[in-house]
Amino acid sequence: MEKLRTHIEEIVSLTDDEFDLIKRFFTTKRTLKNQFLINEGDDVQYEFLVLSGIFKVFYLDEQGKEFILQFAKENWWMSDYQAFFQNKKATMYIECIEAGEVLVSTLEGREKLSSELHKMEHFYRMKLTNGYIALQQRVKLLLSSTPQQRYEEFSKLYPDLLQSIPKKLIAEYLGVSRETLSRLYSK
Repeated sequence: MEKLRTHIEEIVSLTDDEFDLIKRFFTTKRTLKNQFLINEGDDVQYEFLVLSGIFKVFYLDEQGKEFILQFAKENWWMSDYQAFFQNKKATMYIECIEAGEVLVSTLEGREKLSSELHKMEHFYRMKLTNGYIALQQRVKLLLSSTPQQRYEEFSKLYPDLLQSIPKKLIAEYLGVSRETLSRLYSK
């Protein structure tokens, strides 16, 4: 749980009593490679904070083609947020691609924690804001850049993921073929 405290304290400071309260709203879950935390059609009751491992958040189109929206590594939050916040069925999948551990929390717990400890309301708002900014940047990059530019930006932002994630998945994330990624990678 110390990773959780360190993560939260990047945004807000906490007393020991405040952190004792926060801990009650999280449980730890170990994950295995290829394990799914969310499948399309699930009721989504949880959001996850990655403590270790690497995950991918993706959806499948009607032809079964996979589209990766997000990779998640240590200190990244993930869920099918439309389903989580709006009490809808999942349209996404979350799969563990490198075994690890996550902290699990519920929407009810998040709301209760935020009302009991306003620092956490601020924390969650900042995390959502930063996530929204990152998502806009990703969409902008996908819509208005070349494969080379997308690869360079990914390499700059996530050099550790280049070494940890199979090239096939990086190609899917960047919206390029595996062959194109190989050419970009060799440059």
